[in-house]
Amino acid sequence: MERSDKHGPRQDEAMARETEGLVRSGHSGRTEEWRDPEPSGEDQPEADFAPNGTLTGGVPEGLTPEGVEGRSELAAHLGKEIYPARRDQLIDRLVENNAPARLVSAVRDLPADAEYQNAGEVASALGYGHEAHRF
Repeated sequence: MERSDKHGPRQDEAMARETEGLVRSGHSGRTEEWRDPEPSGEDQPEADFAPNGTLTGGVPEGLTPEGVEGRSELAAHLGKEIYPARRDQLIDRLVENNAPARLVSAVRDLPADAEYQNAGEVASALGYGHEAHRF
């Protein structure tokens, strides 16, 4: 058994005994049955935040789920060290990082003389939307 630096050996062993039921049998480790959480009743709905889909995170105001995904993909292929950057630099980085052709094609349609300070500005210029700030 691994010893901790925060507790003494006696407390480590007591804590191991407390969790032994969970670790070994998959059953509750509670010593008193009344402390076990009760299962949902038959007439109770399932506790699910997104019953009709998969919950993957919030969508900021001003963006769509597709916009969030596109901005994330764009940022992943560009990185943050490229900024400030112009269109040709962005295209070079996307090609270098094997970005999908649809993303490279979309960036090719941006104005050549515009300078972008971050992925949010590029995403906004591509029509993914602009996140409304809370501050």
